[in-house]
Amino acid sequence: MSKPSDPNAEMMKRLQDMQKEQLIIVRLTKDFSTVLNKKQFLSVLNTSFKTELGFNDCMIIRDYRGTIEMLISGIENQNYTIDHALDTYLKKCLDSAEPLFFDLKELSSLPSCFTEVRNSGMRMAVGLGLPAVNENKNVLFLFYRNFISRDAIPERILNSVSTQVSITLHNIDVQEQLKAFQGNIQNFPKETEEEKKSEYGFHGIVGQSEVMQTIFEQISQVAPSQSNVIIFGETGTGKELIAKAIHELSEFSGKKMVRVNCAAIPANLIESELFGHEKGSFTGATEQRKGKFEQAHNSTIFLDEIGELPLELQARLLRVLQEKEIERIGGNKRIKVNVRIITASNRNLEKEVAEGRFRSDLFYRLNVFPIHLPALRERKEDIPLLANYFLKKLYPKTGKKITGFSQNVAKMMIANPWLGNIRELENMVERSMLTAKGNMIREMDFPKVINSQNTDQDFRIKTLQEFEKEYILKIIKKCNGRIFGETGAAKLLGLPPTTLISKMQKLGIEKKHYFKGSE
Repeated sequence: MSKPSDPNAEMMKRLQDMQKEQLIIVRLTKDFSTVLNKKQFLSVLNTSFKTELGFNDCMIIRDYRGTIEMLISGIENQNYTIDHALDTYLKKCLDSAEPLFFDLKELSSLPSCFTEVRNSGMRMAVGLGLPAVNENKNVLFLFYRNFISRDAIPERILNSVSTQVSITLHNIDVQEQLKAFQGNIQNFPKETEEEKKSEYGFHGIVGQSEVMQTIFEQISQVAPSQSNVIIFGETGTGKELIAKAIHELSEFSGKKMVRVNCAAIPANLIESELFGHEKGSFTGATEQRKGKFEQAHNSTIFLDEIGELPLELQARLLRVLQEKEIERIGGNKRIKVNVRIITASNRNLEKEVAEGRFRSDLFYRLNVFPIHLPALRERKEDIPLLANYFLKKLYPKTGKKITGFSQNVAKMMIANPWLGNIRELENMVERSMLTAKGNMIREMDFPKVINSQNTDQDFRIKTLQEFEKEYILKIIKKCNGRIFGETGAAKLLGLPPTTLISKMQKLGIEKKHYFKGSE
């Protein structure tokens, strides 16, 4: 009599298998995301991808407006003949949500490329239609020497990486078009490769920590769609870089992303800024003006600090989301707009909704695909990487070639709380480069953090607002009350001056608190 299986052991095995599968998906997605040309693509196909899928050969065939071409063959320099008999197989694969299996031995009528593959010793073909980017329809075919069943193919892995494969093929197309367009400019390919170099991160976003790898995967998942994305994170964490990466990997990548900082525009002007106005619609409207939404037609609009948008304008934005059309101030004509909306906020919008400062219907419309960007103190393993990146980035600006940091400075950077996040780190690296003696940074002027030695009797718990108020006041006093400019508190804190002034107003910081003679 067979021993009954242990449900807990089966559950544990299933969870372990799922975890292993997820790690493979993340690794393959990362491998494909760093590819810039066909040679690199072939390298990934013939190494990690082949290892996980176990195929013997593969090809990617493209149907672009009825023109069929061999895009990539898994065996370098191998050429297969393409004919229109392949149409039927491509259509079946593109119409199917699952991989399709073809037994080459059993099929009598084969396209010439499949016949050549069969003659080379292949028995099975597995075809998968990849998600479409622009008008390109790509089909991935994997070939096996032996008969295989559906159970032998890790379908979840194949389906999960298919979107990234499409994005990578799109990126290769863009790179080839750029090279052709640039003609004889020799250094352009080098510069493009440098910008997207995997040494530092992903599409201009620096980081190799586990939490950032998860974010890179989220970007790859959502970019090809037109779904609304909302990015949450503290000031200075790089929310705009995330928005740029999503735009660059989307079908709108050929057009400029339009950026609006909702906190930096006065409330009486933001409606005109977003939706435009007609000539004479209000005092000062001397000509017709297109708003940001019209400028972003067939592209992406990035609404930074969306939590600062006044309630009355939230209703108008909701209508744009629902109806895909806008109306200029003073106009009566409805204008259709096709716009991908990415928003960002450093506020807890759920709390804002609960307290009546943000419309719940708008929040749920925007919150389709949330990305939570960690503070720098939550990804400390990325601090050395970021600091070294800034040394190279700031070299042309400072004119100083700095090779690195002393061990003491490196340790202090890790220990620092970085309330201004990445922007504060960049500013401090720049300042340290300017004051450095020699080719290494051995000193860095960190803001002093209060290390209380109080006993339990005189210890008082402070709120985060109190700590933030004390810290900002110390920095303002250190800058002699100066807010703006290169030597101002905003620059030192890594904040836009308008954001710092807004924070000061909310925290009740007045001039008399940092100027003795102003009472």
